Amino acid sequence: MTDAPQLILASASPRRLALLQQIGLDPDHLMPADIDEAPRKHETPRSLALRLARTKAETVRQSADALQETQGGLVLAADTVVAVGRRALPKAELTEQALMCLSMLSGRGHRVFTGVAVAEANGKVRSKLVETRIRFKRLSRKDVDDYIASGEWRGKAGGYAIQGLAGSFVVKLVGSYPSVVGLPLVETVNLLTAAGYPVHQGWATAAA
Repeated sequence: MTDAPQLILASASPRRLALLQQIGLDPDHLMPADIDEAPRKHETPRSLALRLARTKAETVRQSADALQETQGGLVLAADTVVAVGRRALPKAELTEQALMCLSMLSGRGHRVFTGVAVAEANGKVRSKLVETRIRFKRLSRKDVDDYIASGEWRGKAGGYAIQGLAGSFVVKLVGSYPSVVGLPLVETVNLLTAAGYPVHQGWATAAA
């Protein structure tokens, strides 16, 4: 099917790319969105994740429209926020941030909100928010020290990556595992389908 719109992923995340490829979708372009991700005053983690996903999609939509090779494409964007209560945890860049996150997550439940948005060429933006509940085991000092030493937490929402070493901390998960990794697949497919993208077009050859 050659008349399918181009798919533009508004992310530099290798995890989001891998999740898309898992379901047979290879974006035509990677155009990471450069936006301010700071929460607004009194903004809930739920609202933050959805706003950032929509803002990323709208920002990259404008960039795509300015380039001939990406005009008319569909822009897919997502953002993940880890929350304890009403507090959004940072995307940990410093050891102190990762330590703070792990101490807050140890032995208790938290929520992971991922907003996903699709911006069409006509300016319409479709979006969805997915909530997943997770409980960590109580982390020992060695758990924390060894995880910090791994460096895996760097740049990750809430200071951990569930698809990596921190998967061994998860006692319980209720919701969407791929959403916690960075992209809720059911909702992504639904949004792309609603926007007219032929999600299944490569499936016949994918198995071969």
